[in-house]
Amino acid sequence: MTAPPRPSASGTPAARRGTTTVADRAVRRVAQRAAAETPIPGGVRADGGSAAVRGANARVGVTVALPYPGGLDASALAVQRHVTARTAELTGLAVRPVSVRVRALDRQAADRPEPDPGQPGERGPEEPGGPPGAPSASPPVSLAKPGPHPARRARRPWSPRRLPVALGALAVASGCAVLLYDVVPVHAAGRAPAAWRVRLVAWLTAHGPDGGTVTGLAAAGTVVLGLWMVVLALTPGRRASLPMAPPDAHTYADLPRGAVAALLRDSAAAQPGVTRIRVRVGRRRVRMRAELAFGDRRSALAAVTRAAEDALAGCGLARPPRLRVRLRPGPGVAADGGVPE
Repeated sequence: MTAPPRPSASGTPAARRGTTTVADRAVRRVAQRAAAETPIPGGVRADGGSAAVRGANARVGVTVALPYPGGLDASALAVQRHVTARTAELTGLAVRPVSVRVRALDRQAADRPEPDPGQPGERGPEEPGGPPGAPSASPPVSLAKPGPHPARRARRPWSPRRLPVALGALAVASGCAVLLYDVVPVHAAGRAPAAWRVRLVAWLTAHGPDGGTVTGLAAAGTVVLGLWMVVLALTPGRRASLPMAPPDAHTYADLPRGAVAALLRDSAAAQPGVTRIRVRVGRRRVRMRAELAFGDRRSALAAVTRAAEDALAGCGLARPPRLRVRLRPGPGVAADGGVPE
C-alpha cells in the first residue's frame, strides 16, 4: 500500500510544489515543426517563427512557404488550424489562433509525391496513431475554400516596428540612466552634483531655443522625432502587404505585393508572344506593361487582361486593386495588330 505524500513544513503536498515553465524557444520550435507537418497537398516549408509565453498562454506566429499553384487563403487557414491545435496539444498551453505569414510560393512543393499510407513506418489518415493512452492527433484539416466572413471587415495588419521602438527605448533609457546616476547620490547621500550636470544646466540657461542655432536644431529635431513616433503609433504600417478576405472572425491574412506581382507576371508570361513583362502593384492600382513579339495585338491584349484578372481574383484580396494592362507591339508587330510591311 502506497503512503500518501507527506506535506511540507508549509502544509503544501509534495505533488503540488514547483512549477513547470516552457521556454519561448521551445514553443517556437514546436510551432515550426507543426507547420511543416500540416497535411495539405504539396507540403509546407517552415522558414521561421516566433513565440511569446505569458503564464499559461502563448502567442505564436509562423512564416511558411506554401505550394503553388493552390488556394492561398485555404492553405494558410489549414496551417493556422493545425499549428494551433498541435502546439496546444504538445505544450499544454492555451494557444491563440496562430499568425501565419506566407513569405514565398514553392513551385516544387506541388510536385512532391504524397506519402503512401501502405508503406511501413508511415501512418495513413485513417490509421490510429500511437499506443493506447497516447494523445490523439490533431483534427483533420479541410482544404475547402472558405468564404469571407461577413461580420468582420478586412484591415491592414499592424507592423510591430521593432527597430524604431527599440532605438527610441534605448535612447530614453540611456539618458535616464545617466541622469539617475547623478541625481540619486545627490538626494540620497547628500553629495554635490556632478560638474557636467552643473555646466549643462548653466549652458542651457544661457542658450535657450532662441539663443543658439545648435540648441534650436536639437529642440526642433526632438519635436520632429516625437511627432514621427506618434505617427508610427497611429498608423498600421506594412505598406508592402495587401489584406486578404478573412475566412472567419479569428483570422487575419495579408499577401505581399511582390507575391501578387509574381502571380500576375506568370499569368501574362503563359500567353503566346508576350515578353518583357513589368508589373507594379500598388494599394489601389495594378499596372502591367508587356511587349508582343508576334501575333494579333487585340486578341493578345484581351487574353493577357483576362488571365491577369483571373490571377488577381484568385489571390483572395479583400479590396482587389484596379487592373490596367498595356501591351505595346514589338519590332515585328504593327500597332494595329498586323505585320508591318
